[in-house]
Amino acid sequence: MFVGIDISKHNLDVALGKEVFTIPYNDHQINSLAQKLVKLQPKIILLEATGGLETKLVQQLIQYKLRVLVVNPRQVRDFAKAIGRLAKTVQLMPRSSLILLKLFNPK
Repeated sequence: MFVGIDISKHNLDVALGKEVFTIPYNDHQINSLAQKLVKLQPKIILLEATGGLETKLVQQLIQYKLRVLVVNPRQVRDFAKAIGRLAKTVQLMPRSSLILLKLFNPK
């Protein structure tokens, strides 16, 4: 399983397979998400670099020994555009990240 997370100042948009949901971006929710992901044991978690907003989340995920890949958001947008999914929505950006991961299947 792959996980895609889109980060904004106040929310995390999370794609777990076909499930996409939004949670508040705070310490309690980050911890709850990390615990949920530990149980699911995803192959990798992809998130976009967002000017440092991702740092707190990345640190927590790494503490839980989860594999995290932080990518340039331009690359995800370019990929989404290439597959005809260019839109900044809760549903599309994390899902585009998942498609990108599946295609390149990082080891």
